[in-house]
Amino acid sequence: MQAATLGRIAAPASQNAAPRRHPWVERAIWAGAMAVLTGTVLASEAGGPAAYLVLDIVVGAVSVALVPLLNRWPVPVALLLSVLCAVSPAATPAATMAALLVACWVLLPQALMVAGTGIAAHLIRGAWRPAGLPYVWWAVVVCAGYAALVGWGTLVRANQALISSLRERAEHAEAEQARRVTEARAAERTRMAREMHDVLAHRLSLLATYAGALAYRPDAPPEQLSRAAEVVRSGAHQALDELREVIGVLRDDGLPDLSAGSRPLPGLAELPQLIEESRAAGMRIEVSGVADAPGDPDAPGDPDGLGLPEASGVPDLLGRTVYRVVQEGLTNVRKHAPGELARVTLGGGPGAGADVSVVSRLLSAPGSALGSGSALGSASGAMPVQARPVPAVPGTGTGLIGLTERVELAGGRLEYGARTGEFLLHAWLPWPE
Repeated sequence: MQAATLGRIAAPASQNAAPRRHPWVERAIWAGAMAVLTGTVLASEAGGPAAYLVLDIVVGAVSVALVPLLNRWPVPVALLLSVLCAVSPAATPAATMAALLVACWVLLPQALMVAGTGIAAHLIRGAWRPAGLPYVWWAVVVCAGYAALVGWGTLVRANQALISSLRERAEHAEAEQARRVTEARAAERTRMAREMHDVLAHRLSLLATYAGALAYRPDAPPEQLSRAAEVVRSGAHQALDELREVIGVLRDDGLPDLSAGSRPLPGLAELPQLIEESRAAGMRIEVSGVADAPGDPDAPGDPDGLGLPEASGVPDLLGRTVYRVVQEGLTNVRKHAPGELARVTLGGGPGAGADVSVVSRLLSAPGSALGSGSALGSASGAMPVQARPVPAVPGTGTGLIGLTERVELAGGRLEYGARTGEFLLHAWLPWPE
């Protein structure tokens, strides 16, 4: 029997693994091969006494009949075949094949037990039915033959164990790789969802402010009503586009990449636009802390006239995180303290870290009067909104939690809470030199 065949029929190399069951067709092939070998042995013994010939025929038939049972009971059948070798040489082909298969299928101690039984049986038969060799040489041939069978079977079993181990390692590596890809997808989708949550919360709070002003000022001039309605319409379209992008990412099985998307992540360069957009919605915002004269267009280091630092020297991650801190702070002020002054303070520098805070006065009761600006009025002119109660915009309660995680991932720390009648949102972020 070829080594490839033995490798195919060998059971998994596990101490508790039973031999693999084979189809009856393959078992019939084994029995046929053993019948041919047994017939050859009987032909070589045909010149002996008639009684021996009858015994050999009976033993040969029994041994061939036992071959298909090796797959179910390897060790007991192999031991029985080995015992039959003490009676007739017709059992030798089946007994040697059984010894080889047992070495392939079971542990080495059991294989040595079968081999020892076969050696003892052949030595007994050689004592009362000489095989044509001196008894010493006969013993040497028998011992060498069984040693070769056990060694061959053990090698096949070790090879199967190695193949099984490599297969398990490959399957484990594939599963680990699939797990890492799944985790990367989930992390990227979570990051995308967090970005879109920040944008949508800001956008929808602006829409709520404009819609509230429309509801409380139906007597405003038509051009202001039209301008506010246009802001609501364009803001709703932008919110829908951003929501569609989130849904598309979550439905896509591929791995999204924020850096390669069509919508760039906002950073420090977009902070003036955020503040102006919030002021246009009626918020009162005071920015200070980084320029010589905040709000002065001619102040050095204040190219935007908003008291903001230049974005060119700020790392991208730092700029994005500062933007999100200010955005979340302004969104919370707009939701929970409409009309109150929001004080945005930026400070720090390379090596010392960046400090950013948003402070607003706490409201004593739900709702508040709008301040001097409104969604229907502007600083250049127009009509102040009468003081009327404005319902607070509902929130999910997860914005500050997500912001805390974002700041911690950037290596900083976030503090927020009530303090002497004000609500403080403060973040410190590392700024490498």
